[in-house]
Amino acid sequence: MPRTCIDTPTGPFEITETDGAITRATWTRSDASDATPLLRRAADQVAAYFAGRLTTFDLPLRVAASPFQQQVCAQIAAIPFGETLTYGDIARTLGALPQAVGRGCGGNPIALIIPCHRVLGRDGLGGFSGGTGVETKVWLLRHEGAGGLLI
Repeated sequence: MPRTCIDTPTGPFEITETDGAITRATWTRSDASDATPLLRRAADQVAAYFAGRLTTFDLPLRVAASPFQQQVCAQIAAIPFGETLTYGDIARTLGALPQAVGRGCGGNPIALIIPCHRVLGRDGLGGFSGGTGVETKVWLLRHEGAGGLLI
């Protein structure tokens, strides 16, 4: 699978392509430097996001996971830049428990591009498994001007 790693303000970020779709994006240091057209486009969009020039990613994505995980990721992907929802909001939409949605957020294989950082707990930030954890979530929310009551 072709992969590339780019430096971001929140740490090294690796993007993986499988059969013409982005299938994984995560904070990790790697030497991956494949340069397929899709990976170049994805890296350019991630860089534009961090530079404040992009608010919506336009990339083919494939979440290779259970149907429920796919539903959670679809709900997360629909949250606009600068806005947030709670685990409970998404749970009500899906007819699920907030804890299940939380596990779904934690299992998001395409972090940042599917913006799980925009999902908050009922009474606080909630968790975040990307980058340096909650610190990365706070950075991303501040970057987007979101979650102002919490940060």
